[in-house]
Amino acid sequence: MKIRKVFCEQAMEDMIGWLEGEGDVAVFDATNTTRERRQLVLDYCQQEKNFKVFFIESMCDDPEVVAENVKGHEELGEISEGHGAAAPFRREVGEVKVNSPDYRNMNKDEAMRDFLERIRMYQKSYEPLDTQHDKEKSFIQVHNVGQRFLVNQIQDHVQSKICYYLMNIHVLPRSIYLTRHGESELNIKGRIGGDSSLSFHGRQFANALAKFMEEQDVNNLKVWTSQLKRTIETAGGFHAPIEQWKALNEIDAGVCEEMTYEEIQEKYPEEFAMRDQDKYHYRYPRGESYQDLVARLEPVIMELERQTNVLVICHQAVMRCLLAYFLDKNSDDLPYLKVPLHTVMKLTPMAYGCKVESFYLNIEAVNTHRERPKAESMSAPIAELAAVKLSVEFSASGNTDPLRKSEDALETVPDHY
Repeated sequence: MKIRKVFCEQAMEDMIGWLEGEGDVAVFDATNTTRERRQLVLDYCQQEKNFKVFFIESMCDDPEVVAENVKGHEELGEISEGHGAAAPFRREVGEVKVNSPDYRNMNKDEAMRDFLERIRMYQKSYEPLDTQHDKEKSFIQVHNVGQRFLVNQIQDHVQSKICYYLMNIHVLPRSIYLTRHGESELNIKGRIGGDSSLSFHGRQFANALAKFMEEQDVNNLKVWTSQLKRTIETAGGFHAPIEQWKALNEIDAGVCEEMTYEEIQEKYPEEFAMRDQDKYHYRYPRGESYQDLVARLEPVIMELERQTNVLVICHQAVMRCLLAYFLDKNSDDLPYLKVPLHTVMKLTPMAYGCKVESFYLNIEAVNTHRERPKAESMSAPIAELAAVKLSVEFSASGNTDPLRKSEDALETVPDHY
């Protein structure tokens, strides 16, 4: 136990050092099963540095849940016979423990024996959070994987958002299907945004998508679209419940709506360059940024966490944001994720990750993906002159300077009619 305490203190010192530097929120992942250990965490964080502390406790006191929590999914298939809807729940929870990083190099039997021994050891000293002894502490206690919640002393926005998130997630097996609308008339012309109808190939994709999802044989499928015509038309062949979300509408391009990239470069060259410099934070004049879009999609993401099987028919920027959330992509990569037309991505959330499958439905479509601009590069003589703000010409095309040539600015723009 002394060694464990030393390791715990070292980990907290690392955590506090990170918070004092670049960090904003840290997750200290440990059992902390006694009041003494929780007080140690508080002392480290509050007495010296006055950091806020919020405890998250997952508590299982249902013998059936505990038993299934340590079993592998193959055995669960046998044990769960005749238990109806509860069987998938137990099967998924079993996978969580068996697939834990702690047991990466163990076989399933060894992992289960070890985890059962851990439970026995912790039972001897376990002191759960409660509102009598811990009435001044901020915490949420999750009972039996979401059957009940106890929330105490929520102090700020971050803590309330954590509670909101934990109350929406579940471990039931499910799949999330993401796809863009079928090719639209404005896609063909290389124009961004707008509210046009599907093209001929787009209508073909709508039919192919309905057939594809029928072949997937998904139980209780729900279909979500935006409120724009091209997604609604893409969902036209479905008999499943369909919901239209305004939050799923494409990123608002403001004054650039329905313009081609060539027209934007000609009319707003500085705006075009600024977007290339920082695509995630750049906001179109009278429009949105990717950062704005991420905030707009938060209710959609929380509802996706609550649901079972859902098909989301959306738009390029929206699909990038949803993929980035489930695949843990950073804000620098998010605006450049490839989400081609007429392709379905199936996401299956799993313990410690998300399985991704991609299905191209073999319907022709234009390419709307604009690659990340190349890094700027100057030759040595030009670099010396740049310091006095002379008009410079970069040797590598695709740079992000407002003074770049139009052909350089448009080099990554996909072909269109």
